[in-house]
Amino acid sequence: MSALQQSYYCGEGSSQLIYQTIGSYLDNISEQHPDTEALVVRHQNIRWTYKQFNEQVNRLATGLLAIGIEPGDRVGIWGPNSYEWVLTQFATAKIGAIMVCINPAYRLYELEYALNKVECRAIICAESFKSSRYLDMLNELAPELKLSKPGALQSKKLPHLEFVIRMGDEPSKGMFNFEQLCDMGGDNEQLLLQALKSQLKPDDSINIQFTSGTTGSPKGATLTHCNILNNASLSATGMQLKAGEKLCIPVPLYHCFGMVLGSLACVSQAATMVFPAASYDPLTTLQAVSDEQCIGLHGVPTMFVMMLDHPEFKQYDVSSLRTGIMAGSPCPMKLMKEVISDLHMENILIGYGQTEVSPLNHLTLPEDTIEKRTATVGRAVPYVEIKIIDDNGNVCAIGEPGEVCTRGYSVMQGYWNDEEKTMETIDSSGWLHSGDIGSMDEDGYVMITGRIKDMIIRGGENIYPREIEEFLYHHPKIAEVQVFGVPDEKLGEQVCAWIQIKEGETCTVDEVLAFCEGQITHFKIPRYIEFVEQYPMTVTGKMQKFVMRDEMAQRLANAS
Repeated sequence: MSALQQSYYCGEGSSQLIYQTIGSYLDNISEQHPDTEALVVRHQNIRWTYKQFNEQVNRLATGLLAIGIEPGDRVGIWGPNSYEWVLTQFATAKIGAIMVCINPAYRLYELEYALNKVECRAIICAESFKSSRYLDMLNELAPELKLSKPGALQSKKLPHLEFVIRMGDEPSKGMFNFEQLCDMGGDNEQLLLQALKSQLKPDDSINIQFTSGTTGSPKGATLTHCNILNNASLSATGMQLKAGEKLCIPVPLYHCFGMVLGSLACVSQAATMVFPAASYDPLTTLQAVSDEQCIGLHGVPTMFVMMLDHPEFKQYDVSSLRTGIMAGSPCPMKLMKEVISDLHMENILIGYGQTEVSPLNHLTLPEDTIEKRTATVGRAVPYVEIKIIDDNGNVCAIGEPGEVCTRGYSVMQGYWNDEEKTMETIDSSGWLHSGDIGSMDEDGYVMITGRIKDMIIRGGENIYPREIEEFLYHHPKIAEVQVFGVPDEKLGEQVCAWIQIKEGETCTVDEVLAFCEGQITHFKIPRYIEFVEQYPMTVTGKMQKFVMRDEMAQRLANAS
């Protein structure tokens, strides 16, 4: 390839893009590979072939049709990794409903916002997980459930929600059970399912992923069959994943990482999805790799560090591994070398992107050097255009930093019911502006050098300060708050809040933490809280978070 003259690169592809719905694609795969293992969920003792998996997907799909879910209806899914989660992903796609991924760590404030923002008509949820008691939270938001018949909810706080489907066998007032729902479909629903197969289109929306913004509440990135099926397939091709090979997926399904680069990537090649546990645990992940002889393993850098540093690491046979995707935050050279040598993942790939691009726009390849896999995020994935632009919108010269922009099949349709934010993100020429600062070398490899958005990345979780600030402003004693990230050796960054109290009030750290507890996700709760009299600002009155960050980092370094 000739050296680039400017910071523009289009990913090269060797095959056609897939222009099918996910439901039709799954039907074809299950017909071609009926006896190949499709889904292994170790903590639930589930082990299904593609034939069995597709039958279970159809049971849920017809059950949803039986209660009246229609194409375009929003169906929330709330809970940790489970077979019910995977079935929901494919069943909603088969009937054209739009699955709404709800973070399993959400609390009341966030749950209410998410369900109402996209007007969820139904929610499928777990009973509880760790400290999250999902059914209790739903009953708190919608006390009318206890007086309602299943499917007839009329809630003041959740006016669009009609159906609550709970996982597990215990009965709950006002709710259907998951297995009960799966048994509700009959001959009419089977016929309707077949009819929908020819009516649904690859460009239909079938997934909403909430992604926070620097200007306030989360936005619902809306993705199509074509968006995520192709991103999944091309990432699987990058891993050289083959039918019957097993991919270990310890990353959460509610992220694109789990549901697109994990479960859907496996289906795209008739490979086997292996879920070690409801959520990440280093030992259950290592055990799954060893027992199942997985060839691939996904994770954020922190996950790989936890496995490699575990005192029992050497007790597990991980020699079957060769590939997988590491994403979420930069991979240090030392970690990359350990992953290759100790985990045998010679073909480990580095992925970069964002939810709005389904989610990958860059991926390294097995033949890339270790330097390319640590210093860069690779080149544009096939059929996707990337350019780096300056403040005036001009394409930068090679090596010059600017904003990373993406155009192609993977760009979302937009933010659900938010035309203004969509227009701020996707320009009139179809380029999606990432807010990330990067530079491109003459071969098209991109190095991410900073963020225009003031995002915090904590252990692979993207945290947007403005969202936390908006929440804390509800505290009756808080006059002003600034949230930013500070360096953390283990997690990359931690959340820090500088708070200014209203005149005449007094407040403690414990009061602030108690205000957050149960209302916002645990990883968004500030790890460090400082009460301040004033903030560093420019002469025009703009807050200087970089000054706060540097000052706080120095304080923490001096204290350690």
